[in-house]
Amino acid sequence: MDQINLGAWTGRSTEMQGGVTAQAAQLVHAVLGQPDASCPQPGDAMPPLWHWYAFAPNTPMAELGVDGHPRTGDFMPPVRLNRRMWAGGSIEFVAPLRIGDPLTRRTTIADVSEKTGAAGDIVVVALDHEVHGPDGLAVLERQNIVYLQIPDTFRPPKALAAPLNPDVDLPIGMSTPLLFRYSAITFNAHRIHYDLPYTREVEHYPDLVVHGPLQAQLLMDMATSKRGAAPRMFTYRGVHPLFAGDTLRVQAVRETDAEWKLCTVANGAHQTMQATAMWEV
Repeated sequence: MDQINLGAWTGRSTEMQGGVTAQAAQLVHAVLGQPDASCPQPGDAMPPLWHWYAFAPNTPMAELGVDGHPRTGDFMPPVRLNRRMWAGGSIEFVAPLRIGDPLTRRTTIADVSEKTGAAGDIVVVALDHEVHGPDGLAVLERQNIVYLQIPDTFRPPKALAAPLNPDVDLPIGMSTPLLFRYSAITFNAHRIHYDLPYTREVEHYPDLVVHGPLQAQLLMDMATSKRGAAPRMFTYRGVHPLFAGDTLRVQAVRETDAEWKLCTVANGAHQTMQATAMWEV
């Protein structure tokens, strides 16, 4: 395991200004919006999770690593493992946000944990985000970033079977243009989402990898549409890579009126992301 005291980075914080402008909303809607839905306008309620598109990273090109991510060692701890994944997180929506609102996001490294598992050494960096709008605190979020060593060959995790009788089961079109455009609206340069030779030859995935937050967004949109309201709490966790060539379905099992279990399913067989949405009733 890493000899650097990674725990010394715990407690570090940074702040960023942002927002979803009218132009940004048009771009996000072009990628994620339903064909029969109109684009939200300035002053309209911001759809759930759209705060993810409010704070584009501004790392200069000279400070990007080989994989396209910002190099570690400044704000993020200098982990010596060479694969980074957005593994999951949890979100509480405290107050509404609107298109055009000036927003502030304060990010704190809440925890750095090191362990050894089936995939080898693992470092998990937990980030806490607070998003404030004109009326104060609006979003509380925990984001879990996982670092591990790139294996010599692709070894998928154990597959988890899809639900047998989901209450909601919708097909979602997956394509390389969607992955490219999602990278564009998040200003995400991680090459596994658009650079197939790098993806196969360096990180040893069989195909372009679908973004974790894109899957979370698709689950959130499905749950919000079918329930008729955005949830108050949302947790999600990646359990298996999803690839550009896979057939994708988003599914939901209604545990109660207040709690739904959600998942993305690849090729009608196994789950790739699990999530829980909770509403106040």
